[in-house]
Amino acid sequence: MWLAVRSLAWTVLIPGLFAGYIPWRYFGLADVQLNLLNPIHLIGAACIAVGAVLLGACIWEFARSGLGTLSPVDPPRKLVVRGLYRYVRNPMYLSVTTIVLGEFLLTRSRGLLVYWAVWFLAANLFVVGYEEPTLQRRFGAAYDRYKEEVGRWLPRLPSVRRSHST
Repeated sequence: MWLAVRSLAWTVLIPGLFAGYIPWRYFGLADVQLNLLNPIHLIGAACIAVGAVLLGACIWEFARSGLGTLSPVDPPRKLVVRGLYRYVRNPMYLSVTTIVLGEFLLTRSRGLLVYWAVWFLAANLFVVGYEEPTLQRRFGAAYDRYKEEVGRWLPRLPSVRRSHST
């Protein structure tokens, strides 16, 4: 129960701030009148919905498999390599990025587009400068294997082993 409360609190504080409050308060999301007959609005709403569902799946997996939350101060105790983490190492950041992209499509705010790019750059710098070295120290060889098998931002195609006939 306590883990669920912590997960919810960190979800509101971190992605809620970056993908919710800031776009709502500063980039015109509050003024959008959703028109699902507009294809751009439909795509934007779909991005937000898909991003939110994927984010929820990641947060759930952090709690279920990792026994922790998305916060760097309350991280999973075990290396999470299940769920979406089987395909890409940072699906939570990609989920937030998808949500903000959807918000841009709804608002058509150039400022929000710049915010989206800055968000992704900042996330990448945080991952490379803090998260990956921290995971390396905590999980050692298990994290090395994981990095070899799973891409940071893009899923890797499974390697095809060819048998050589002689």
